[in-house]
Amino acid sequence: MKYDPTDTAVVFIDPQIDVLSPLGKNWGAVGASVTENRTVENMLQIFKAAKAEKFSVFISPHYFYPTDRTWKFNGPLETDEFATGTFARTGALNLSGFEKSGADWLEEFKPFIDDGETIVVSPHKVFGPQTNDLTLQLRKRNVQKVVLGGMLANMCVEAHLRDLLEQGFEVSVVADATAGPRHPVWGDGYKAALTNFAFLAHAVVKTQDVVDAMTRR
Repeated sequence: MKYDPTDTAVVFIDPQIDVLSPLGKNWGAVGASVTENRTVENMLQIFKAAKAEKFSVFISPHYFYPTDRTWKFNGPLETDEFATGTFARTGALNLSGFEKSGADWLEEFKPFIDDGETIVVSPHKVFGPQTNDLTLQLRKRNVQKVVLGGMLANMCVEAHLRDLLEQGFEVSVVADATAGPRHPVWGDGYKAALTNFAFLAHAVVKTQDVVDAMTRR
């Protein structure tokens, strides 16, 4: 893939405390993968390069509101998220308690997300962008190519990848700008995602590949 700011955008999924910080509710499951991949540091590199080279940046966040707790059935991850209060917000129109909560952005990401230019789309509710307006926001800006990263590799990132492909976008996944959970029974989610990325994405790249491609056009 060739990256050009006229038709290429960075999409980061769930750049939030609960899945990327030792203070987050899911650090026990994802911390080893995040640390080994240097996920936060690599996302920061891409943020910096994208902003410097005028690439659009989109954030697809994961939020749960109190009304979501009335869902009548959930998968295993959703059940755990509600039990732990992962990505919990007090309401769709209420930011009470949001600052520094698990649903908030990492502090090091805030200068790039809160700069007035980054597009924060509506929250996805399960894994993929079918429940938010990411595709609409990309289409409205004539984006054709997506550089994809964020959390979690085998769930929200893979789900976004699959839907963006079905919607006709060209997608590269940044393998070291994501991470996955490790479960004693279910296995290593990151390794599972890498296999599927290789089968599905137009490219599976490293952070340095992305930075080089953005800055050496």
